[in-house]
Amino acid sequence: MQFVDLHTHSTASDGTKSPAELVRLAHAAGLAAVAVTDHDTLAGLAEAEEAGHALGIEVVRGCELALLTPQGEIHMLALWLPQHADALERAMLALRAKRTERNVGIVHKLQGLGLAINYDEVLAHAGAASVGRPHIAAIMLAKGYVPSINAAFKHYLAYGCPAYLPKEVLNVAQGLRLLRSLGASPVLAHPCLSLPAEPLRALVAELVPQGLLGLEAYHSEHNAADTRFVVGLAQQYGLALSGGSDFHGDTKPGIALGRGHGGLRVPLHVLEKLKAQRLALGLPSAAFA
Repeated sequence: MQFVDLHTHSTASDGTKSPAELVRLAHAAGLAAVAVTDHDTLAGLAEAEEAGHALGIEVVRGCELALLTPQGEIHMLALWLPQHADALERAMLALRAKRTERNVGIVHKLQGLGLAINYDEVLAHAGAASVGRPHIAAIMLAKGYVPSINAAFKHYLAYGCPAYLPKEVLNVAQGLRLLRSLGASPVLAHPCLSLPAEPLRALVAELVPQGLLGLEAYHSEHNAADTRFVVGLAQQYGLALSGGSDFHGDTKPGIALGRGHGGLRVPLHVLEKLKAQRLALGLPSAAFA
């Protein structure tokens, strides 16, 4: 049986493997396909596709967007993004500008807590990536202020912690409308990490008429009960299923590409059914211009 991984991150956002390295790892792991879904950027997709062509592994063009709902922030995977997605690029450029303001504010908060960190260090560590809290956490770790990336979030950077600041995101109606206008498949990422069961059910009911096409049932941080619930929810609302490891490389060392914490396996038929849904909707299911 062949397997796929439809949720991964590279150095284009907050992962530690370059897009080409990520694709090479997927090929070495024997995966039939990998989706590159960096946060709020498409910057790594061309490099990933080039590596995919060279190695003969399918690369699904994607990204992961944070969207605001009445129930709070959710994450949406956009799969099969076109080569030219100017409207999305403009929206993400504006969001990255707001993210920069947030990142600078977080660093100022950390300085106020006595941590000798400056934003130039964060930028240097991130390189060309879309800067986020993991890059700040990495500097905290390098300077010995925390024993791990997880500890940086737990004690400083997560919601409710002393250096936390909220981020500005698109509302969910805007996001879904934009993604569907581009011919992408919007898939609700790791839904059981966002909301409890009944609020999640209510949210999905609201999002289906707005263009939601799939749910990520198979995820590194979903347990068996979570997966069963999401599969049932997808059946109830006629949605496709998706799955992926949420691989980030060294920033999430317990999560392996294609395997999550060790037991995650997303069979090829999950990808094939997503493609069948797109075919029924008259959408292409390969890289397109």
